[in-house]
Amino acid sequence: MIQIDSMSEVADSVRRARKEQGVSQTVLAQLSNVGLRFLCEVEHGKSTVRFDKLLSVLTSLGITLRLEMPSETSHA
Repeated sequence: MIQIDSMSEVADSVRRARKEQGVSQTVLAQLSNVGLRFLCEVEHGKSTVRFDKLLSVLTSLGITLRLEMPSETSHA
């Protein structure tokens, strides 16, 4: 599991996963039903990408996004 604290870390993770799987940007864009330009923006860490499209890219790479909620006891 990787803790992500910035869009540049998302970019690095997406790029690394894509390359490890031997998938070109063009093929990943097609598999994710996003444009090549969008995928390039993700891989360059653009901070204002559409979340639904980003989820599609992550899913195509087999990456699961998990949100960890603060425990109720930490608010007391």
